[in-house]
Amino acid sequence: MFGIIRPCRHRLPGGLAADWMAHLCGLCLALRGTHGQAARVATNYDGLLISVLHDAQAPSENVARRTAGPCPLRGMRTASVARGEGAALAAAVSLVLASAKIRDHVADGDGILARRGLATAARRVASGWDTAGGRGGARVGFDTAVLTDAVERQPAVEAAAGPGTPVLLVTAPTEAATAAAFGHTARLAGRPGNAAALSEAGRLFGRVAHLLDAVEDLESDARTGAWNPITATGTPLPEVRRLCDDAVLGVRLALAEAEFTDDRLLHLLLDHELRRAVDRAFGTTCAHAPPGGPPPAPPQPPGRTRGLLAGCAVWTGLFCTCQVCCADPYHDPWTGKERSGWCHWCECCGTCADCCNCCNCGNSDGDGCGCCDC
Repeated sequence: MFGIIRPCRHRLPGGLAADWMAHLCGLCLALRGTHGQAARVATNYDGLLISVLHDAQAPSENVARRTAGPCPLRGMRTASVARGEGAALAAAVSLVLASAKIRDHVADGDGILARRGLATAARRVASGWDTAGGRGGARVGFDTAVLTDAVERQPAVEAAAGPGTPVLLVTAPTEAATAAAFGHTARLAGRPGNAAALSEAGRLFGRVAHLLDAVEDLESDARTGAWNPITATGTPLPEVRRLCDDAVLGVRLALAEAEFTDDRLLHLLLDHELRRAVDRAFGTTCAHAPPGGPPPAPPQPPGRTRGLLAGCAVWTGLFCTCQVCCADPYHDPWTGKERSGWCHWCECCGTCADCCNCCNCGNSDGDGCGCCDC
């Protein structure tokens, strides 16, 4: 899984952690339904924003959930997951953009894709995902051609870029793709008046995502000689940071122009977590973080317990699927308590009650969205 919006569950209070996981699992299952099991590898943290956007606008009676069966990533437990048009649109967009990512790696000859046979196989996968994404998009009235057009335009834009070229010319195709996807959620949710505002939010989100990806790849691209928009255009990092900060503010202002049924999770992800993503990429931290590192995890209520043998069997599965080191969270096979994988360090600075009062969160007493520095 990949993406710039990677919230720690300790910053998702009041049931928002369960909602976030419902959208993540819903996207994964929608991908399976669109193009089979293999397509689930296209699951990504940013793609679920499409599903979140849809549900934030839809009337509460139209927000669909279903109970999904046991999954290794949930410690072989069932869960309530998002379903319906929002998840379907998220899956279609994720497939098309993931196929573009594969083609980009093939074109750059990255890693094992430098081998001709594997590159050919990867192109077939990408082509299949394009077709499946188009089919899935058509079911919810979304023409994925706007995404593929943006992807096909990107190489020419990059080829024309050089020292002095405004870096925003390079991010323009990405901005167009994300604007179209965000804007379509308004039509699906029956809020056509939100389309312009959400298209603007999507355009600016695409800008941030593209720039942060370039910032995070800066060292590795310099080491391997890969093309990077920041290096190619000679844009100073302080200017890149300014562009990101301006875009984050623009996302907040655009969302303020739209109408929502319940925007708690959306507000946290596209305001606070987006700012955290910028801080993380540039190596800065939350100004309100307490000294001595992050606070301890809040106690989690235990779920259904398992016996010794059944618990050991699930532990084996967790180790074999790398969840004990990589998942955040996974559920203890015996007690059902949520735990973080070994490679995750929680960077959260606590809830609003620890550092500030919320604004625009529907609550000003510290019990709102779990946000910081509102």
